[in-house]
This record gives sequence, C-alpha cells and structure tokens, in this order.
Amino acid sequence: MRAQRGMSRRALAQAAEVSERHLANLETGIGNTSIVLLQQVASALNCTLAEIVSDEDTRDPEWTLLRQLLQERSPAELQRARRLLIQLFGSTPHIPGHRDRIALIGLRGVGKSTLGRMLAEALGRPFIELGREITHLAGCSPSEVQALYGHNVYRRYEHRALEHTIESYRSAIIATRGEIVSDPANFNLLLASCRTVWLQAEPEDYLSRVSMQEGLPHMRSNAEAMDDLRVILASRRPFYARADVSVNTSGKTVSEAFDALLDALQLNIGKPEE
Repeated sequence: MRAQRGMSRRALAQAAEVSERHLANLETGIGNTSIVLLQQVASALNCTLAEIVSDEDTRDPEWTLLRQLLQERSPAELQRARRLLIQLFGSTPHIPGHRDRIALIGLRGVGKSTLGRMLAEALGRPFIELGREITHLAGCSPSEVQALYGHNVYRRYEHRALEHTIESYRSAIIATRGEIVSDPANFNLLLASCRTVWLQAEPEDYLSRVSMQEGLPHMRSNAEAMDDLRVILASRRPFYARADVSVNTSGKTVSEAFDALLDALQLNIGKPEE
C-alpha cells in the first residue's frame, strides 16, 4: 500500500508519527504493534484500519477501485448496486416464487412462529420453521450444531435448509432464526427468494417473552442480559431493515399483531379462527 502511494518509509513514518525502525519491523511482520499505532498508519495511508489488517489482496486494482467507488455511498445506492451485481453475474434478483414465499425475520421472541402459523393457516400455505429444517438435516438442534461443530458448520446447514425449502415450496410461510441476517450469503438468498417481513419489538418485550419461553423469570431484570440484547439488536438492525416491510409487535395482542401483519402485507383476508 505504501508502494502504491509512492511513499518512502521515512515519509510514511513521519506522517504516521511512528519511528522508521518500528514501521520497518511492522512491514516485515516482526513488529509488536497496537491498534492505536495501526490506526495512525492507516490514516497516513488514507485507508481504513480494516484494509490494514485484511487478508484481501490489495494489489488487485479492480478490487481496490471497486471498494473506493462504493465508499460513502448511501444505503439506497448500495442496495441498488447489490441488485445490479446480482443481475450482472447471472442470478436473477428474485428467484421464482419470490412473492409467494413470505419469510419472517427478527430476533427470538418477536412472534415469528406464532404469527407465521396464523398467516399460513389464513393463506392456506405450508408453514416452515427453518430451525426444524436444520434439525432434520443435521440430526440435532441448531444450538447443538453450533456447540458441537462451530459457527461455520451451522451456517452450511442453514444454507442447505434454506435451499431445500426454496426448492420444495413455491409458496410457503417461513419463520427464520434471528441470526440469519448475520451471514451475507444466506441473507442474500433469503432476500432473493422470499418477500421478507421484519417483526420487531422493544428490547424489554424481547427479553420478557424469551424469559417466559425458557421459564426463567429472573432474566427480565438481568441488566447484563438486557445490555447484550441491545448490542445484538443494534448490530442486526441495519440488516433487518432490508426487509420489504416491517411490523412492530410491542404493545399489541396476538390478534392485533396479526392484523398489523396483514396490513403491512396488504392482504385482505379474514383472521383464522381461534
């Protein structure tokens, strides 16, 4: 990167305010550095810290130019670029059946299973829980897959389960697991194959519902659990927001939340009998 910019080691050391000897050790891979120092070097090179520590080949001019082109683009512009790239590389933006498959996304405890079953019954479509499909393929629960084999293996099972569901059902209601948005490949496949609905709620409601499901009422007042939940929600919110529509279930009964779901999907059907 220094060579690309035509900078001598001395010039970069002065710009980054580090010793030339320390920079030499850093470049040869024997230097003991810190995040703060790396940030100084990144600033001097006019690049991000992520580029400094990345294993991507910075010598590829096309990749470098492409990243520069996409930097500081708005979310809407990046979304448009992603769709155009999907078209360019031979995959249609929407897999057949896109409008007939409805996928519910959101954190655990938001009502994906409850509302998904109600919607499937009202529309006369199959209801698929992706977690159960993963269990069927792996022979154990998703949490056990992660514990036994690790995160990467779980993602492969999740991808296989999603592909199998898409191939098997032209029309269906799909309840996903909350972390599906954490894997770009799986989330891209979901967006291309389904009409997506982000079911959301206030953090206090998430924790309350999960604590009731697990039979752990003390979780509701657990400050650490609430902090962890807020961090997870904040990190996933930009991805959940890519859904076609969203519905906030906080402060609503199941019936009211279902009505809100029908309104968001612009479906004029009667509620299933309770």
